[in-house]
Amino acid sequence: MNIIRLTKITFIIFRLILGGMMCYGGIQKFKKPSPTPIEVVEKAKKFIDPTKEETLQKILYINGLKQTGYFWELLGICELIFGVLLIIQYTSFIGAILLIPITLHIFLFHLFLEFDEIGELIQTGALFLINSLLVLKERKIWKSLVWIHPY
Repeated sequence: MNIIRLTKITFIIFRLILGGMMCYGGIQKFKKPSPTPIEVVEKAKKFIDPTKEETLQKILYINGLKQTGYFWELLGICELIFGVLLIIQYTSFIGAILLIPITLHIFLFHLFLEFDEIGELIQTGALFLINSLLVLKERKIWKSLVWIHPY
């Protein structure tokens, strides 16, 4: 098997992995109803101890996104749509571009709020790396949009 064919297969696998993970994550955002503000406060009270500050930050952050009444669901819809765009061959580039801020955000969330969860940090870092590679693979398409050509 030559290197070009192996590279094409690798990028197809990358698209399927990232697209599948985004679709799964998007669907999961609709599985449970958002908690009420009182439920969030009650849950947060359990982690007021200074030794549990990281857990409290995660609870308040995620539930804050849910409490907006739209953002958590919007994120789920975007993950689902962009994941499907990535899986479809002809729309995969636009899906990869649109997923960059989402995969970056997921990675940074784990880097800053779950730095002790090494497995999840590696997984989310790998997803962001895969997303970046999928965008960089198509640099011929977008290079002229970014680079300024002198006249």
